[in-house]
Amino acid sequence: MNYTRAGAEVYITGAAVAVLRYAGPMVNAPHSAPGMASSAVPRRVGLAPLSCAETRLLLLGSFPSVASLSAAQYYAHPRNQFWALLGALFELDLPAMPYGARVDAVLHRGVGIWDVYAACRREGSLDASITAGEPNDLAGLVATLPRLRGIAHNGGASARFLARSRGLAAQVWRLPSSSPANASWSFARKLAAWREAFVSCGLIVR
Repeated sequence: MNYTRAGAEVYITGAAVAVLRYAGPMVNAPHSAPGMASSAVPRRVGLAPLSCAETRLLLLGSFPSVASLSAAQYYAHPRNQFWALLGALFELDLPAMPYGARVDAVLHRGVGIWDVYAACRREGSLDASITAGEPNDLAGLVATLPRLRGIAHNGGASARFLARSRGLAAQVWRLPSSSPANASWSFARKLAAWREAFVSCGLIVR
């Protein structure tokens, strides 16, 4: 079932979770990298947000990888630890689930997912390669989340928007990136850092 309201497209998944796909205007925010992007570098458009009225913690990445864009799925790269981290926190085998079931599971537990950039020019998947970043309307999405308690930035590129996020939620975190490029952090160390945000938002107990 689909319907639209206040610039957003909302649909109901198989598990009857309302998922908001925000379609409102973008606002000014810091761009990712100085310099002018070459027209030879492809412009890529990101994914719609995943959230619902029960969202208490909004996880913000930077921009989907090539694998994620190709699959139209958040964190589709098999080496990205995002779903493994959430699975460990919720004590669910999320990586083994079909994508739709993963999304339903985390939405039911109060987690929303989006990125700070709506579009950009980028060769490959590295955050360092992002140019001409076009920011998402974070304020517009947050306005649809009545139970939101915190925003957590997944990695340094996303954390460039910390100043804006601090005006949108009571609690804001910069989390160690779940990306395989962040090899200096062990899974256990990442998990401990992510746990703090999930506990503070009442999603899990310590």
